Amino acid sequence: MKLRITEEAKQQLEQIHDPKRPIIRLFYDTEGCGCGVNGLPTIRLEKEERSTDRKVENDDYAVIIDDQQATFFKKDMKLDFMKGTFRLSSPDGILNPIIPIKDVKEGATV
Repeated sequence: MKLRITEEAKQQLEQIHDPKRPIIRLFYDTEGCGCGVNGLPTIRLEKEERSTDRKVENDDYAVIIDDQQATFFKKDMKLDFMKGTFRLSSPDGILNPIIPIKDVKEGATV
């Protein structure tokens, strides 16, 4: 699994950088979506890896994903920053068009 981060997204990630949470987690957010298969692929800042995590290939950042959540993501993805929000996409289409900065910074993973 690979995540390419555009220059715009890198600039924004540098602005919200938190030394206590230096890892980017690809996260399938199901909160408020009904059940575990309804949700949105998103990103969160994380402080540490878990035993169920695996690394996501990236040239600039430490990126991880929980092994069980990987099924909700694509093999090749891009993280961009447009119109004040992050956007996660793949060659197949947009996975999440609106990932607010606040959610990336403050969103808690389960």
